Amino acid sequence: MANREELGIIRGARTGDRHSQLALGKLYLFGSAGLPKSLPTALHWLQRAAQQNCAESCLLIGEHIPYDVAQHGPAAELALSYERAYDAGVAQAGLVLAQLTLARGDGGGALRPKALRGLEAAARAGLADAQWLLVQHGGAAPSAPDGKAWLARAADNGVSAALYAMLGQAWDEGEREQFLRRALPVARLLAQDAGEGADGAKRPAGAALTAQEVLLLSRCAQIVGAGDLAHDVDAAQLSRFYELAAEGGDRSAQLALGLWFARMDVRGARTQASAGVVNFKRAIRWLTQAGEQGLAEAWFALSRIYTKPEFSQRSVAEAQSYLERAADMGHGAAQLECGIHAWRTRRDGENHDVRAAYWLMKAAAQGSAEAEAALEKIAPGAEAALWRGAIAPLQALELAASQPLLAARLELAGIFDLSRPEALLLDLNTADAGHCLVIDIRASYGRSKRRLALVRTAAQRQALDRIVRLFERLDCGLGGPEGNYRQRLYRLKTYLPELMPDAAGALLPA
Repeated sequence: MANREELGIIRGARTGDRHSQLALGKLYLFGSAGLPKSLPTALHWLQRAAQQNCAESCLLIGEHIPYDVAQHGPAAELALSYERAYDAGVAQAGLVLAQLTLARGDGGGALRPKALRGLEAAARAGLADAQWLLVQHGGAAPSAPDGKAWLARAADNGVSAALYAMLGQAWDEGEREQFLRRALPVARLLAQDAGEGADGAKRPAGAALTAQEVLLLSRCAQIVGAGDLAHDVDAAQLSRFYELAAEGGDRSAQLALGLWFARMDVRGARTQASAGVVNFKRAIRWLTQAGEQGLAEAWFALSRIYTKPEFSQRSVAEAQSYLERAADMGHGAAQLECGIHAWRTRRDGENHDVRAAYWLMKAAAQGSAEAEAALEKIAPGAEAALWRGAIAPLQALELAASQPLLAARLELAGIFDLSRPEALLLDLNTADAGHCLVIDIRASYGRSKRRLALVRTAAQRQALDRIVRLFERLDCGLGGPEGNYRQRLYRLKTYLPELMPDAAGALLPA
């Protein structure tokens, strides 16, 4: 309870006396026997005195009232008090002035240049918050030399946001040694059951790690696990880094931990330094979580586990399922295996060769020479037909006007090197499989064989789409508008006799 003297000060402050307001502000600022310490209340009375041109009130505000308290007051009026305190040489006032000014919607307006000068002065005085804020708003990007220097100072002074920003920058720039030097001490603290965070604050046992801490642990483990840099991390500590990062949801750590429990690398081969007992159950758990977060390597590794003879739950079907998941996500080795498997089992389904071509084309697009060689066996190029040279541009134009369907078939034959029967009898409504053309005229021409023609270029795809659209509403069978095979041959002979066989033999493959 306030004593008699304090009650008199309160009455005087309420009547507008600036000396009483200053005195009352001091009582609440530092506390007294009758009045509790209260920074918001102290700010209220000190600011009222400052509005009456009390210089001492401005100094007290600048020295003792932090931004966390000032941000709830009238920003424009308080900025003037902090400005006066900064002009009087109070470094802390420069920081709060910058915080109040830069938080405004207009970025500070006319006061911004002075606020930035105050911020730099506070940063040079060693205030960590000012150093971090200067990196964010001072015009010096973190990647610039000045920005890097302020970022390092703020991190050294315990600003966790600055530390993580600097670590992220070092990682992005490939500076692994610098990253490990700064991150490893923090990772060791996080690995303790009741460690400390990056800002030095005590962490209760079992507390969840933040996303930044999880990423830090994962990246430290990746660098240490690679073995390219010198370090003093033992196997138990490395395992702890991986476990914490994996439990925090980092997919790279989950993949690495799963591979470690399976004692194998990402290709499924047993690792050279594979000490300890293989634990497939734990490996499957972590690899599954990594795969569900979008890592194709995890599904590929799972497919390898389910084909291992020492695995008690070995399942070829399960392995194939995981392999196809990896292939769907763009894993080159998985695509190659899916293509080869589909080709080997082509007798089990009519379209297995189409599926094989699909996967092998995907793998070949990623530079697989083995996939390219397999494609040559699955879809060998036909003997080049002489369509392109036999049809002069003028003849083709006249033919397109009088016989558009025949012209379209001849164009398709020129693109995919079709034989004469294939060109005339192919059902365009069912032949297009997207990545390839399924050429199957056995129902109409018994001497032919089913084969595939790959669609490799965008120009081929565009031409095929255009031709298919021309036939999509028509019956391409022998009873359709084009007639039977004999009628189609007659039409070809009538309009382009040079494409028909002569006495010496067939110009085009029959």
